[in-house]
This record gives sequence, structure tokens and C-alpha cells, in this order.
Amino acid sequence: MSATFDLEIVTPDRKFFEDEVEMVVVRGLEGDVGILKNHTPYVTPLAIGRVKIKQNGKYREATVAEGYLDVTKTKTTIVTDAAEWPEEIDLNRAELAKKRAEERLKRKESDMDAQRAEIALKKAINRINMKRR
Repeated sequence: MSATFDLEIVTPDRKFFEDEVEMVVVRGLEGDVGILKNHTPYVTPLAIGRVKIKQNGKYREATVAEGYLDVTKTKTTIVTDAAEWPEEIDLNRAELAKKRAEERLKRKESDMDAQRAEIALKKAINRINMKRR
């Protein structure tokens, strides 16, 4: 059996995942970050993207929103605004969210609104891409 470590993924709404894993890969602001057992303690912000979990020799992916990764000697924690398994994603809802975000970006009423619309668009595209895989 390969070396494992504790992984916990939490959102404001729920404890999304908690178990022993062999590896986790997430998207940091400067690219993908892979974590194995005994990784050096590390904290980094996360970009909207996917989390790839290797458990029992098999990989599973989920979407994650912005957040941060915290690696300690005993545990790796991902704190994120949202996380979903592909089977939880409602494709119609994600496509509507994408359309709304694109419309808000076209209006450009304020910098803050444009920034929020950009984030919403990235989240919607991430969810759509995950569901269509």
C-alpha cells in the first residue's frame, strides 16, 4: 500500500471531503500544485479550477472555487468557496450562470460588477467543463 495522508476539503456549506489519500493536485494562482505524504508545510491561494484526488490507486476530480490550500505535517486542508463532484453539477444551471455573467460583462456598469461577473463566468465555465468530461 502506498503512503497516504489526511485530506479535508471544506466549503461554507459543508465538509465536502475527508479521508486518507495518496495524492492531491489543485490549481494555485501560479499553476498546479501536487501534494504527497510528507510534503513541506505550505500555504497558497487557490484559483478556480479542479481538484484531482488519488485514493486507492484511482483518481477522482471535482470543481473548486477560489480558496486556499494549507499543508501541515499531519493534514492537508483545502478551504474553498464551493466544491462539487461532476454528478452534482446541473449543466442547465451552469450554462444559465455563464450566460448571465457574459451579459453582465457586456454592460460593464462598474469595475466591481465586472470583476464579480468575471469570477462568476470562470466558475460557470469550470463547472460546464467538468460536467462535459
